Formats: sequence, structure tokens, C-alpha cells
Amino acid sequence: MAPVAGQNRLDGGWWPRSRDLATELADLLVQMPAESGHIIRALFSPPDWDPAPRRIPIGAGYLKVGSFPRDDTHLMLLTTSNRTILRMLVVPPEFTKDQGEEALLAASTTGNAHTASELLDEVLAHPATDARDVWSDDGGT
Repeated sequence: MAPVAGQNRLDGGWWPRSRDLATELADLLVQMPAESGHIIRALFSPPDWDPAPRRIPIGAGYLKVGSFPRDDTHLMLLTTSNRTILRMLVVPPEFTKDQGEEALLAASTTGNAHTASELLDEVLAHPATDARDVWSDDGGT
């Protein structure tokens, strides 16, 4: 997660291990930092997931989920109870360890300006680079 939500194109990243939205989203919510707030709704990109239910059982209740009316691949919007919307990169499960780690670092780096798809395209285009060199915010790199 980026240090402050809403100041960058993406607020953080998520690397699910499958395309089963119900299972992966339930796990994400358990792993979310407490300071991010309680998640009450999720919007997802249909191409990133197998068919998904409209609500997912979470603890004693349910999380409402919906899909984007247009294709916004590799993006998940999480709405918190205080109405903050977190824009999360969704790293494809088939990415290698190096690709996934680079994508997560880039999505959480202050000053990120790439869309989710652009960021993943950049990671795939430069597989041998050190993520700390590419995604730092010292002077616009």
C-alpha cells in the first residue's frame, strides 16, 4: 500500500494466486492493513477473474462486489467504510516472482502515474531491471 491513499494513480497492489475472486478477495480482506479501513464494497475487472458472485461471504456477513461497466483490466476498487476508494493493481497470478514483486513495488511507490495496464506492460517489457531503480520517485524516474 502507498503511504497515503488517493495521492497517486494507484494506492497499492495485490497479487492473487488464482482467478477465483471469492476465495482471493476473502484472503485479501484478512491481509489488509488496519489503517486502510474496513472494506465494504469491491469493483473488479471481469477479464481478471473467473465468473464471480455478486456478494462474497466474509466473516459473519457479506461483501458486495460488482464489475466495471467497461473493461478496466488489472484494477480493483475497494471502498472503505469512511468512503475512501482504494485503487489496487491486480497482478496476474501467472506472473513470476520477480515480475510480481516489481509490479507490487511500483503500485505502492509514491508518485506512480501509470494505469494498472501500463504498469504491467512496463514490468513485462523490462524483465531484468531492478525495481528500486525504475520505480523510485527521486526526480521523475
